[in-house]
Amino acid sequence: MSSAQVPGGFRGGIDVRVSVRSDAGAGEAAFDGAWFPRSRDLAVEVPELVAALERHGIRVERFTHPIEPWLPAPRKVVVNGRVVRTGGFRSMDPNLVCLSWAGGNRRGNLLVVPPETDVITGSRALRLCTRRNLPRSPQLVLAAARTSPVPHVVAQVDSRAV
Repeated sequence: MSSAQVPGGFRGGIDVRVSVRSDAGAGEAAFDGAWFPRSRDLAVEVPELVAALERHGIRVERFTHPIEPWLPAPRKVVVNGRVVRTGGFRSMDPNLVCLSWAGGNRRGNLLVVPPETDVITGSRALRLCTRRNLPRSPQLVLAAARTSPVPHVVAQVDSRAV
C-alpha cells in the first residue's frame, strides 16, 4: 500500500482532478462539471471521484460510463462504507460519464478529459465546464481547451541612433 493510500484502497478524494458547477444536477447546462482521471482503470478512479464529489455535496449512488474507453469495471464499488453501483453502456459518448444522486432525482453529466491529455489542456477543460453556454458537444469543449490564444507581441521600435 502506498503512503498516499488509506485502508479503503483509495486516497479518499485527495488530489482528484474534478470540477463541479454549483447548480449540478439542475439540468440547465450541457455539463455539470468535468473529470480528469489519471488512468482508464475505473476500479481505481471511481472510488476517488465519488469521495471527492461528496466533498462538493454530491453523494453519488450510480455511476454510468461508456464501455469502450475504460478497462473492465466492477458492477459495484464501496466508498466510505457504502455501495455505489456502476454500469457501462456502448451507446454513451466516450467523453462523458453520468452520475445520479438524491435517490435518483438528481442526474449530472461530467465531461471526461482523457487521462493522456496534457495537464494544461486538462486544467483548461476543468475550468471551461463550470461556465455557462458551452456547446453540448464534449469534442467541441475539449477542442476549445486545446486551443490557446496567440500571444499578442508588440513590435518594438529600435530608437538607437545609427
